[in-house]
Amino acid sequence: MAHAPTRISARIAAISESATLAVDAKAKALKAAGRPVIGFGAGEPDFPTPGYIVEAAQRACAEPKYHKYTPTAGLPELREAIAAKTARDSGLVLSASQVLVTNGGKHAVYQAFATLLDPGDEVLLPTPYWTSYPESIALAGGVPVGVHTDETNGYRVSVEQLEAKLTDRTKLLLFVSPSNPTGAVYPPEQVTEIGRWAAERGIWVVTDEIYEHLVYGDARFASMPVVAPEIADRCLVLNGVAKTYAMTGWRVGWMAGPADVIKAAINLQSHATSNVCNVAQAAALTAVSGDLSAVAKMRAAFDRRRQVMTAMLNEVPGVVCPLPEGAFYCYPSVKGVLHKEIAGQRPATSAQLAELLLDEADVAVVPGEAFGTDGYFRLSCALGDADLEEGISRLAKLLSSAR
Repeated sequence: MAHAPTRISARIAAISESATLAVDAKAKALKAAGRPVIGFGAGEPDFPTPGYIVEAAQRACAEPKYHKYTPTAGLPELREAIAAKTARDSGLVLSASQVLVTNGGKHAVYQAFATLLDPGDEVLLPTPYWTSYPESIALAGGVPVGVHTDETNGYRVSVEQLEAKLTDRTKLLLFVSPSNPTGAVYPPEQVTEIGRWAAERGIWVVTDEIYEHLVYGDARFASMPVVAPEIADRCLVLNGVAKTYAMTGWRVGWMAGPADVIKAAINLQSHATSNVCNVAQAAALTAVSGDLSAVAKMRAAFDRRRQVMTAMLNEVPGVVCPLPEGAFYCYPSVKGVLHKEIAGQRPATSAQLAELLLDEADVAVVPGEAFGTDGYFRLSCALGDADLEEGISRLAKLLSSAR
């Protein structure tokens, strides 16, 4: 007897909703209903997009040339500007033909895996990871292979750990520094070591540099194909304007790398989306062509907040939070409060604890399960100082009651 057809394809049915967006949506819905919810879920700056960038978009709206189709790969002047910005900021020298403008950084992630992976190819994925990485890998037919890190090693993976996970099916390493969700930043010498290892093993590297400008203290950002030029011909660099310029909603990202891979990705995008919104591209052109004074102000605020948040979290019994060196997240371990009685319940997982925190304290966080590691929370530092301190105080009060 034939099986009845399912309404949704197995490929799409296997996808999980973005946990970070789901937490943010729930927090906003509860707030709209009158609950005093403080949300630490969304990974976006709380600052408005700088005015000069908005004005560039307004001017673009009035130009008829932007009302029409433009090249799939991006406005030629934007591709040139991204190549120039990349050389300026990271030292990676590219031609404009090596750049593809995408519908946000997430689109670049998806297209990178779709372009490079065949069914069954394995991807080394340091864990914890941003929630969309494994889904994009799976959609391309790839197999995510987790490489575990935790607070004891600064959430940084070693060459020895990568080597231990290598098989004859390994096609690619995903490398992210500064990291979402942990805020870990790899020292330049470790980036070099990992890049050379990948080149020696003949595997590809996809490196997500979306947080390149958000580093603090003595930490330094290093672009892998710059400090390990051996990997440059097998390396895709992903980036975008979202985090640096507070432009999460504008949806402009890019991928850069070997010309043949970029050409293949352009072919894919020509059928999937065509060109990115021209008005958003015009705004991005102004952003990447300008100086970095706007990000300097935001970085100073994030720096202050990460220190306050880390100090407050580490005062809570059972909570351990390394000081993040980049991005705008804290990733504390809450394993020390699991299985204890809190508000009449005994949460056994960080997901259950996060639910309890929302119900009892009106604080929304993303549980570690979303990032591949139970027993942790991700909290964004990208919210106002008063809300941050009030939210962490509520969290501390509830978790400190654990018995």
